[in-house]
Amino acid sequence: MTATSTPMRMGRVVLTVHDLDQVADFYQRALGLHLLHREGDTARLGAGEATLLELRRDTAARARSPREAGLFHTAFLLPHRADLGRWAQHASESRIPVSGASDHLVSEAIYLNDPEGNGIEIYADRPDESWQWQNGTVQMATEPLDVPDLLQSAAGTAWKGAPEGTVVGHVHLQVGALPPAEAFYAETLGFDITCRYQGGTFYSSGGYHHHLATNIWNSCGATPRQMPSTGLSDVEIIASAEALAAIEQKAGATLADPWGTPISFTAKAG
Repeated sequence: MTATSTPMRMGRVVLTVHDLDQVADFYQRALGLHLLHREGDTARLGAGEATLLELRRDTAARARSPREAGLFHTAFLLPHRADLGRWAQHASESRIPVSGASDHLVSEAIYLNDPEGNGIEIYADRPDESWQWQNGTVQMATEPLDVPDLLQSAAGTAWKGAPEGTVVGHVHLQVGALPPAEAFYAETLGFDITCRYQGGTFYSSGGYHHHLATNIWNSCGATPRQMPSTGLSDVEIIASAEALAAIEQKAGATLADPWGTPISFTAKAG
C-alpha cells in the first residue's frame, strides 16, 4: 500500500504568495524541490517531472490569519526512510528551522514553515505491514521521533534534492468545525474516515493511512474564507474514472469545501 496506489490520491497544491521569489527559493533550497516552470507570476516546483507545488503571486491578496480555515500543512512524502534521514541531516547542516518532529507509528515526520507561514511536513512511511488496523481505523499517535536512528539510516550519504518519486502524500487542513468537514470530505468526496484525534479527523482512499486531514486546533469556529488571500488556493485530487463519476453525481464538477477552499479533480492516467 502506497499513497499513490489508491482510487484517489493527492496531486499538486497551489499556494497564493506575496513574495514569489523568496518562497520559490525556499522550497528549492530547504526542501530540494526543482523549479520545473516559471512564467510571470506563477512558478511550478516538483520532483522528477511531477509538479507538486504551484506558487501564484498576488501582492494585493489579503494576508491569511493562522487562526482561519485553510492550510495546516502540505505533507511531502519521500520514497524511503533514508531519504528522510538525509533531509534531516541537510536541515541540521543548513540551519533550516523546524517546528517539530514526530513518530506517528505509520510514518515519521518533521515539520517546518515556509517564509509566509504555510505549514510543511516532510515524511516517510513505515512499511504498511506494520500499520495496525481495527474496524477500518488505523492506529496513529504523536510520539517523539528517534532522530539519531533516523540520521543513521542515511548511512552518511548526502541529500541531493527531492528524489524522483517524492509526492504530496497528504494535505492537512484547518477547518471551522469537524461535522461539516466530515460531511464534505467523507460523504461528498467519498474518502473513508481512518482515524480521529481530539479535534481532528483523518481521511483515506483505498486503505492508505490518510490522504487528507481536518482539524480545529487553531481554527475552531472559523467562517468561510475571504478570497483572495494568501495561503491555500487549490487542492488537486487525482482520481480514477469510477471515483470521478461518483463525485460528479453528488456534487458536480466544480467544488469547494465548506470554508471556500477550491478542490479540483484530475483523471488518473491509465
